[in-house]
Amino acid sequence: MQVCFRIQRQAPDRSPWVETYILDVPPRATILECLNQIKWEQDGTLAFRKNCRNTICGSCAMRINGRSALACKQTLQDELELLSSQNVESSTDNLASTPIQMEIGPLHNFPVIKDLVVEMNEFWTNLAQVNPAIRPQARSIAEGEFRQSPAERAMLNQVGNCILCGACYAECNAKAVVPEFVGPHALAKAYRMATDTRDTTHTQRIEQYSQDLSGVWGCTRCFNCNTVCPMEVAPLDQITKIKAKRLAQPEDEPSRAVRHRTTMVELVAKDGWIDERKFGLAVVGNSLRDVKGVGSLIPLGLRMLLRRKFPTRFEASAGKKTVGALIRSILKL
Repeated sequence: MQVCFRIQRQAPDRSPWVETYILDVPPRATILECLNQIKWEQDGTLAFRKNCRNTICGSCAMRINGRSALACKQTLQDELELLSSQNVESSTDNLASTPIQMEIGPLHNFPVIKDLVVEMNEFWTNLAQVNPAIRPQARSIAEGEFRQSPAERAMLNQVGNCILCGACYAECNAKAVVPEFVGPHALAKAYRMATDTRDTTHTQRIEQYSQDLSGVWGCTRCFNCNTVCPMEVAPLDQITKIKAKRLAQPEDEPSRAVRHRTTMVELVAKDGWIDERKFGLAVVGNSLRDVKGVGSLIPLGLRMLLRRKFPTRFEASAGKKTVGALIRSILKL
């Protein structure tokens, strides 16, 4: 079948542009095979990364039809079926129309070096911030090794599948607006370190990963990372597990991030949805105990009053009893 590849290209000495290439290829050809054919037969200047060609190394991650994916994994048939399910014009129902359109571009949230090749220094720096290595200093291992049971190892299998391709990082909304956020790839690795029975610093790790917006509380829970991960690591699930571990830790004075989570649950359980007046005072003002926090709310309150947006009254949800019962049931699990 005939396919038109619209590739977003970029070079240091000019603005980005889109270049088109027409190929006659079988439906089971992968995107990477098509890019190879373009480079070998039509345009040797096209730049992209590749290595294993078997969904192992993660080198060929790029944006394919508007989402991050591995070029060696995605076939034209896969893409056509996906486009068809999204009611996009280039679908399996339109195979007779030629050429079919494929949009290819570099990963988001990365500086572009050339064409589809991105610079990944910050990606690796963010990974290093979570200390992604086991620290068993306190253990005395007489035999020179620390064995794990099958059950203990099974807890690591899902996150151990990560190939660090950068797809989740590229689709992360939090990373796009909060530069200090380490990214879903790093926090998925962080969960592994905080769960591995060979590590002796679980408590310190959980504290490190939940201190500020650089860690788990910076996640916006957009679900993009889970959607695009080619290895089903589900980074958002791992971030949620770290949050659960943090909330389970006793503390004398809960941090603002922890208050945000617990206050939200308490207010929704009580009234069905959030009373924003109570929420701000409890989270930012620490229930009036944080004078500086309360003071920071005053300018916002005044602006809301002037624009007639301050909620002067609150009505609980009609379904508050049902919502409260559901939350209490979940908390008991």
